[in-house]
Amino acid sequence: MSEQPIYTKKIKGGGMWSNVVGRGKTLKFTDLEGGANVGLLLYNESIPAERYNMPDTLKGQHIFYLTAPYCLHSDMGRIMCSITEDTAGWHDTVSGCSSAESVKAKYGVRTFQDARNNFYRNGRENFLIELGKWNLGRKDLIPNLNLFSKVVADEDGNLSYIDRATPTGAHVSLRFEMDCIVVLNTCQNPLDNSPEYSPKPVLLEVFQSEAPAADDPSRTIRPENGRAFENTESYYALRS
Repeated sequence: MSEQPIYTKKIKGGGMWSNVVGRGKTLKFTDLEGGANVGLLLYNESIPAERYNMPDTLKGQHIFYLTAPYCLHSDMGRIMCSITEDTAGWHDTVSGCSSAESVKAKYGVRTFQDARNNFYRNGRENFLIELGKWNLGRKDLIPNLNLFSKVVADEDGNLSYIDRATPTGAHVSLRFEMDCIVVLNTCQNPLDNSPEYSPKPVLLEVFQSEAPAADDPSRTIRPENGRAFENTESYYALRS
């Protein structure tokens, strides 16, 4: 990975962002204050019908949460990106995103008319705003990844959110193996225990990165990953 970022963006709490991150780039997120949440969606830039698939990602890697050196799989058996560095250690895969109804029930109402840009936002609406910029919409909403959030399950399958599981300055890096439309928001996790609406900011940086070697940990950690890397490399070999 290059020493200096080629792109930097600070995203405020409750904010949103989308862009294309190309194959061979690393997208690094830093939790600036501790307790952040980054809701993340990924789509193949050329064929947006191919997108991040949570069930295949989890069952193929025999894992419930994500951390380095695991990968995000698409619904076509390819690797979209690999987690190459992670000081947080646990990223929630199953909680989804907040909605207008859940935010109202938990935090009350603060509208744009009342508070201008400090009104209460929610993950679903933020996702839809950004998806619309890429000619995508409600039908394209999929189960999202929540970076920096730790959610655990007990023996009965009940989910629990772990308060402030990530400290100030925790970071996670995603190396992109495909050209992806990246859509994200920084609204609170829907299971966040805080009684206050207090989404946290994150720093987003993009770096140039090296292609994964044959012994790359993300490739070798599971046989399923090795096959998915081969599928991705064949896809690009035939397109170049």
